Amino acid sequence: MKARYPTMAALALAACTAFQAQAADGAATQVIYRAGSQPSFAGPAANFDGKVRVDPLFPAGERTSFGAATVSFEPGARSAWHRHPAGQYLIVTAGTGWTQAEGGPVEELHAGDAVWCPPGVKHWHGATPGTAMSHVALTGTVDGKNVEWLEKVSAQQYRR
Repeated sequence: MKARYPTMAALALAACTAFQAQAADGAATQVIYRAGSQPSFAGPAANFDGKVRVDPLFPAGERTSFGAATVSFEPGARSAWHRHPAGQYLIVTAGTGWTQAEGGPVEELHAGDAVWCPPGVKHWHGATPGTAMSHVALTGTVDGKNVEWLEKVSAQQYRR
């Protein structure tokens, strides 16, 4: 099932609400996280196959219980199997990718698609063999932890 604009609109509303901070006089104000204010980093080889870049957008912390990053996968790149203790939303922003929950089919993703992965569900995601893919990941945090990395996705699992 593909969730598109209603889910994205709900995410935007939740994010706007979550970003409000209280000024000293109690008035709400916006908090701006400037592009490039947090350094990009390569997806660690222990958790990814292929070339992956992570661009943090904002951290989980005092304002929200979730953080966000843009993750860019070169063709053929993918995450290892993993789980999130508080779940994760993915919003595909460019390209074509694949995702799979354990025991389910490999699902194709396109720009504009949004995916909800519930807490504790073992899954992976990445680009297709011939096309790069980027997504925004909104990842919940529980007790300071947002992911449990597991084994790598085998070539047979990746190729369907």
